[in-house]
Amino acid sequence: MPFVVPLADPCVLCGATEGERHDGCLRCALCHWRVGDSIDADLERPRVEVVYYLRYADRIKIGTSAAPRQRLSAVWHDELLAFERGGRALEQQRHREFAGLREGGEWFHAGPELLSHIGALECADPWQSYARWVSEALRSIT
Repeated sequence: MPFVVPLADPCVLCGATEGERHDGCLRCALCHWRVGDSIDADLERPRVEVVYYLRYADRIKIGTSAAPRQRLSAVWHDELLAFERGGRALEQQRHREFAGLREGGEWFHAGPELLSHIGALECADPWQSYARWVSEALRSIT
């Protein structure tokens, strides 16, 4: 069972301030990056694609991006509801799945079936999920 402790400095990957001691190792409690490891500046940042769900009034946009912070800053919305790990193929699958709710382009009515799907993604904080996925991708290339 991990033991949560405050970090002396924020995580170099995601900025979290709490760590977990597990198997003699201290890792970020949020993204699981090992404390003390540095990110090789010469490595290209890994490509982590996500399908995002944005709410604006009573509509939901289902889109995809490999640079979600940049993309979401360009889309007018009230709230980021969730991320789902995946790219264009998953986005198109979700568009087909919720086609009956489509209001135009990538915007859908916030019907119960779409809201239920988003709720099942278990994204209390979508950015935490994204940080964890980026950390996993970085660990696989370092």
